[in-house]
Amino acid sequence: MDKGLSYSDQAVITNAKEHDRGQLEVLVDDQDCIYVFDCGYLDYERFDRMTDEGFFFVSRLRKNAVVRVIDTFSLPANSTVLSDEMVVIGTTQNRTENVFRKIRILDSKNNELTLLTNRFDLSADEIAEIYKSRWAIELFF
Repeated sequence: MDKGLSYSDQAVITNAKEHDRGQLEVLVDDQDCIYVFDCGYLDYERFDRMTDEGFFFVSRLRKNAVVRVIDTFSLPANSTVLSDEMVVIGTTQNRTENVFRKIRILDSKNNELTLLTNRFDLSADEIAEIYKSRWAIELFF
């Protein structure tokens, strides 16, 4: 295995009626990984729990997500990222306990995507590349 790279070593096959999100409890078990999700896996409570337990993730955020910006990070001149912000997600009744990072990028068709992560130690461009690498996996399937 390449140093610094990790590959899935397990899979769960479910029927089409069962939502994939229910399998996260089974599949998220290695703190040395960054878990990359599509917005179908969006679960603020789970993201808080993952953060509290030391797991890292990058997820696409839904367009209608309620976001409160706490701080804005500057981007390098050569960045492909549109914006990089520290945020709290959710309404006052159902808000995340942890602070996350919201990164806006363009996909290969120039559609704007918003990513959510709990990694503050990587550059915004590195986070964008991590999410974009997920597309290659989708194309495979």
